[in-house]
Amino acid sequence: MQRSDVRRDDGTWIGLSLDVQDLPRPGLCVFSAGPRLLVSRSSRPVLLAVVDEHLQGVDFWRTEEYRSCVPPLRADAARALAGSPQRWAHRFAQHLIDSPDSPLHEGRWLLSHESPLLRWRRPDASHAEYWSSMLVDGHPDGYIDWYVHSGSWEVLPLRPMPAPDDGRVKAYRKQAREGTLPPVLLWWVSGLDCHLVLDGHARLAAAIAESVEPPLLQLHRTVPRDDLAARIDSAVGFYESELTRFAELRAVRGPTVPDGAATAGPQLVRLLHDLNTTQQPTWAWPLPGGEVRWHRIAREVTTGRGWPLT
Repeated sequence: MQRSDVRRDDGTWIGLSLDVQDLPRPGLCVFSAGPRLLVSRSSRPVLLAVVDEHLQGVDFWRTEEYRSCVPPLRADAARALAGSPQRWAHRFAQHLIDSPDSPLHEGRWLLSHESPLLRWRRPDASHAEYWSSMLVDGHPDGYIDWYVHSGSWEVLPLRPMPAPDDGRVKAYRKQAREGTLPPVLLWWVSGLDCHLVLDGHARLAAAIAESVEPPLLQLHRTVPRDDLAARIDSAVGFYESELTRFAELRAVRGPTVPDGAATAGPQLVRLLHDLNTTQQPTWAWPLPGGEVRWHRIAREVTTGRGWPLT
């Protein structure tokens, strides 16, 4: 895996670009069978989901099979890396590539500490109120409503959230008060249109209990390597055509026409920046056996518990 830091044109660090090679299928994999989805960890079903026929949301059933791809984080490491999302990103990236239960597969990814979730809180809402409202309720089953937050983008834990008085949460609450809380690792999955919590359930619970903003690292796919060269050529071609257009205008109208480079240059910078940051749809592999197998898995994991969508 090749890593490179992604920055704004002013030098501000945004995240870590990950170029993954020779990994055709991830350990934590999304499978599809028509409107039905399965998130599987090394052949163990983690999450079953059915997209609403009216495309208004997703019904889901969560199993007890999820295991984090990140090993437990020590308090001394939290103190050493506190306040440095860049160093945390490198640490989490190594865990993601080393773990057999990671969602990483071949392609380009961004692991960023900038998430739209951090920008949506109303000024009159506390951190506790906001993050509690963003969590998808329900265990083992529930519903992701794509309209409750103007397009969803909610946060779906892959296991039940621990209580505020849970032992791990108590330890993390102290770190939250001290400002040394490690990031919560999220994975945006387009088929669910929400963020899955890959690691940090107890840390997120601690941040909510202390009503502080949880530090985040968000993982999503970006423009694939195969498309990158063509898109760069397209962006440069646009820039050159704009230079020609402005030069022709200046020749006719004189120096009142702005310089082409001053106008088209920032556009080129934005286009190239988007190639490293823009979210791309999550890959989903066809489920072998299709809907028949999906229903069989659903019956096995929900036997006696009455999920109505099996």
